[in-house]
Amino acid sequence: MLAEIKGLNEECGVFAIWGHEKAAEMTYYGLHALQHRGQEGAGIVTTDGEKLNVHKGVGLINDVFSEGEVSRLQGHAAIGHVRYATQGGGGFENVQPLVFRSQTNSMALAHNGNLVNAHALKNQLEAQGSILQTTSDTEVIAHLVKRSGNVPMEEAISSALGMIKGAYAFSILTEDQLFIGLDPRGLRPLSIGRLGDAYVVASETCAFDLIGATYEREVKPGELIVIDDDGFRTKQFTSPMQRTLCSMEYVYFSRPDSDLNEKNVHASRKTMGKQLANESPIEADVVTGVPDSSISAAIGFSEATGIPYELGLIKNRYVGRTFIQPSQELREQGVKMKLSAVRGIVEGKRVVMVDDSIVRGTTSRRIVRLLKEAGATEVHVRIASPPIQNPCYYGIDTSTKGELIAANNSIEEMREIIGADTLSFLSTEGLEASIVEDRDRMQHGVCQACFTGNYPTEIYPDTVIPAYKD
Repeated sequence: MLAEIKGLNEECGVFAIWGHEKAAEMTYYGLHALQHRGQEGAGIVTTDGEKLNVHKGVGLINDVFSEGEVSRLQGHAAIGHVRYATQGGGGFENVQPLVFRSQTNSMALAHNGNLVNAHALKNQLEAQGSILQTTSDTEVIAHLVKRSGNVPMEEAISSALGMIKGAYAFSILTEDQLFIGLDPRGLRPLSIGRLGDAYVVASETCAFDLIGATYEREVKPGELIVIDDDGFRTKQFTSPMQRTLCSMEYVYFSRPDSDLNEKNVHASRKTMGKQLANESPIEADVVTGVPDSSISAAIGFSEATGIPYELGLIKNRYVGRTFIQPSQELREQGVKMKLSAVRGIVEGKRVVMVDDSIVRGTTSRRIVRLLKEAGATEVHVRIASPPIQNPCYYGIDTSTKGELIAANNSIEEMREIIGADTLSFLSTEGLEASIVEDRDRMQHGVCQACFTGNYPTEIYPDTVIPAYKD
């Protein structure tokens, strides 16, 4: 993925396991499968039934953990998290799982998503005497849980969830219980599996495959799951609502070997490519995809049109992240380090370049230039999603509206900016048709707010990011 260059960054990844003698090791491997969802920090918390053990740090999984550190995390249950900073910014204090200790019990919390009313809740909590230790909106959940008083944990969590709004897929671990929850709209992905007698939970099903777990089902919107020595039980903490799973999970974020809404991501992306070809056909010699998330759609486009698919762009997988800097000059060099055009494939050819999305447009312009410098006679850009015209407030770091190229330019103006011969996007109807098979099922809806501006929840005034000023 080219998230660092494109200005579109992953959310976070959550993993949890209960009832396994090597809980920390399984969590470590599970987080490796979710590494694409966050590269800024990682952490694992385990319980041995008496106390919580924690290790976390800034960086990739291998930067944070060594063999000795994992083996020291004793216990039969664990939660883990990989982080990309959206709300709250970076820093060690914001690396999850967040751990909170008290005289009665302790809890660790890992969360994927954003709370749209976090600012208002922080003001309320501080006015009542709370002292917040991080700038992450995740901490709000813990404070609301503890303020419920001396009541059963399940009741305290349900009460807290009734006060928060937005997107949240979370796991809470105490000394003797594991809690799993999903927001009423199911904006973030979260699935349940089994590994022998152990229960496993992960943001993506690819984590199950890595550790040999078997997928069972997705966590339902508005569902709270409790797992402990007495077994597995579930309740709805709110009335069921139409699911609006983030459509960008299908377009960009999730690994192609994961399943969402019981449909494979790679298959969904191929269908997007085929639908895109039906909506925006073009005469060309070669189809190529921008590695990695666009390759599936490019294959689908090729199959639908009969235009051969070729590796016209190659990704250098051994480039570190240290080159990513805000200066224009280094960003330009960064694209050349990340991608290379294959001259022997594109020279003298009319090329269809399929990409998953356009955010600022700067990367698309540079890739078009790479292809033309390699001898492509024409470059026709096809985007396997609608134009991104609105910010996301649910856990994706899309830019402010002023930075989104599609929010401020027509398609023809965008075509001129990126230097393409033609430019077309997948329609919102085509995207939904590609990823939603049964519109009558409550579980199968998607959120397209970044394309349409129709947000599935209320957006609070202090959630909205001020317009970008050049």
